Amino acid sequence: MTSRRPVLRVALLALAAALLGFAVIAAVLGWRAQRYVSAHERATAVVEGTVVEDGIGDVGDIRVRWVDHAGREHVQRFGIYDIDRYTKGQAFPVAYDPAEPVPRGFPADPDETSEEDDLVAPIVIAGLLTVLVGLAWGLRGLLFRRATGWSRRLMTASVLAGDRPDGPPISIGNSTWIALAEDGRRGPDRWQRVMWHPVVDSVSGAVSVTVHGDVSSRRRVVIEMPGQVRLVPIGRLRHRPPKRVVLAERVDVDGNLHDFVILPAGASLPGRRWWWRAAIFALVGAALGGIWGILFPGGVAVLLAAAAGAALLVNVWALTGAEP
Repeated sequence: MTSRRPVLRVALLALAAALLGFAVIAAVLGWRAQRYVSAHERATAVVEGTVVEDGIGDVGDIRVRWVDHAGREHVQRFGIYDIDRYTKGQAFPVAYDPAEPVPRGFPADPDETSEEDDLVAPIVIAGLLTVLVGLAWGLRGLLFRRATGWSRRLMTASVLAGDRPDGPPISIGNSTWIALAEDGRRGPDRWQRVMWHPVVDSVSGAVSVTVHGDVSSRRRVVIEMPGQVRLVPIGRLRHRPPKRVVLAERVDVDGNLHDFVILPAGASLPGRRWWWRAAIFALVGAALGGIWGILFPGGVAVLLAAAAGAALLVNVWALTGAEP
């Protein structure tokens, strides 16, 4: 990232991913729900079917045999709520559209809306999660603005990379930590996690910084690096090194590449785009979501799970503030 405000770009990208994932889920399921409701409204003929099997699957679906007015027999699976009422051998009213050459049955009981609810509920859940993502970014921005207005003091800072050896199998990337020490002291006594910023790659050793906030408390503080770059904090200020996180000096990957790659005079390695890791996590999230969606019936589940997985993994990467 070359922008002076890369965190804002990351936040906007994460919000865009969340909105896009929600749009895909809402559009696909909304279209299917509209088709279901429309077909159900046209189902004006009602016959009495018989439950031939109950307790199907984890949700207790039933299988019903019913005969339309033309004498054609149908056996169809229905999702229901009242599993105690509709058991094997019991009557189950079925509504269908007599104009259809191959009619589809619908529950004639107005209280049995399981299938329709299964289409609407994921839209509501996806919408709530999208709102929560927006609130998380909004809260982080408000806390950042609030902390910048607090008292200031000069301290010495060192930039560290945090790694979790016992972390999840999919690594989001190293976290960025700032170790703070009072001027004149030998070692740090405060640790603040921050969102990655390109300025941390230009820092070597201990540097003098301005800290906005009360370092005697556990409230998050805003650290102003040389060049008047303020790092966005993640979580509270720690008075001890974080547990389960191994802190070490940061390694400049691009610098190491220059040591091993011989380039022509005047040439340099191309810099990585600031969004490249987000794109990778979007692809990984889509692949994992798609694989999970295969476990569910219907090809549309793969698309929905892929959209949700991509949006989720991009936002996890962005909110954790991992380095690109």
